[in-house]
Amino acid sequence: MPHRLPVCLAVLLATGNLFAADARTDPRQLAREALIVDTHIDAPGELMDGWRDLGALTPDREFDYPRAREGGLDVAFMSIYTSPGQDRAGTAREIAHKQIDAVEAMVGRHPDKFALLASPGDVGRLQEGGRVLLALGMENGAPVGDDLAELERFHARGVRYITLAHSESNRISDSSYGRQRQWQGLSPFGRQVVAEMNRLGIMVDVSHLSDDAVRQAVALSRVPVIASHSGFRHFTPGFERNLSDELAKAIAARGGVVQVTFGSAFVNPQMAADTQAYFVAAAALEQRNAAARAAGRPEEDKAAFEDEWERTHPPRPTAIDAVADQIDYGVKLLGIDHVGLGSDFDGVSGNLPEGLRNVADYPNLVAALQARGYSDEDLGKILGGNLLRVWSAVEAGSARRRD
Repeated sequence: MPHRLPVCLAVLLATGNLFAADARTDPRQLAREALIVDTHIDAPGELMDGWRDLGALTPDREFDYPRAREGGLDVAFMSIYTSPGQDRAGTAREIAHKQIDAVEAMVGRHPDKFALLASPGDVGRLQEGGRVLLALGMENGAPVGDDLAELERFHARGVRYITLAHSESNRISDSSYGRQRQWQGLSPFGRQVVAEMNRLGIMVDVSHLSDDAVRQAVALSRVPVIASHSGFRHFTPGFERNLSDELAKAIAARGGVVQVTFGSAFVNPQMAADTQAYFVAAAALEQRNAAARAAGRPEEDKAAFEDEWERTHPPRPTAIDAVADQIDYGVKLLGIDHVGLGSDFDGVSGNLPEGLRNVADYPNLVAALQARGYSDEDLGKILGGNLLRVWSAVEAGSARRRD
């Protein structure tokens, strides 16, 4: 049975009221009545690694239909992720399309449980019957290659945000993890990519980018940008993957939103330091192996490197308050209209805070924020209203330019 309010989305966005007038304060009730949007769930990559029927309970994954309904999740952005290695191998585009195929197949098997979402204006209609709506976000612009026309092709397949780079610089942008900043921000092609995304109505996602690239993308975009799954560097000094106060303010000043991630590596200072060190060490290993290949020498075993790293850097316990602290800090820094949720479920190898282990657990975060004094209206904005506002603005900006 559907549990949504019988009110059109346009009214919800205009008023900011995502709750029934008689909504109770029980966190599970609020999670059911709020419109929850999570902008980063890595289920597609997991489906490529091993098939699962996510329409049924799937305990070895963090996203599936039964637990999404239990937790109140309404809109789940499926992450179409490709790695720098796949980019170098020339397979990123093919893999991205296969992941989109996997999402479409899941919807095709369960049309009563899932629906593809390509526009925020369709939320109310597609939710009928209690469906979880699946939107597409592309993590890493590598599948675009060097062809702007690919953006329109991916838009036609439903991609509605693109994270310009991932853990290494690419043709579009420098990465926060990259040791070599070949573009000092965005490449000349990357500037064209931002303009074309604006034209098409694809949200520009600045998570994973270097500081210079974030700054340039925000300045260049004619519409608000998002950080689909980021934290605040205030808690993790020196960890460029999280946003500085300056850059977060710049995103908000242009109407954008920072979607706070749940991953322990981004909200736990010790794990953030470990993560930063890992990417430095991994990049150094890749450089040594590249030199070895060029000289015809044996390469170092990357699997052995990974195993040793995991042995010497075990996960650190993280409390749900670490995520609530990030959200609270973001609201105080940016205002209530500029913070949302981008969990990174199925994307952080299970390294998540206690109480935020899968998509059934959003009510636990609601309770943590209620304990800090957040009103129902404010929770509605954080849980999904802010992201839908930005998505609507990006879509509207595209329509105006076509006219």
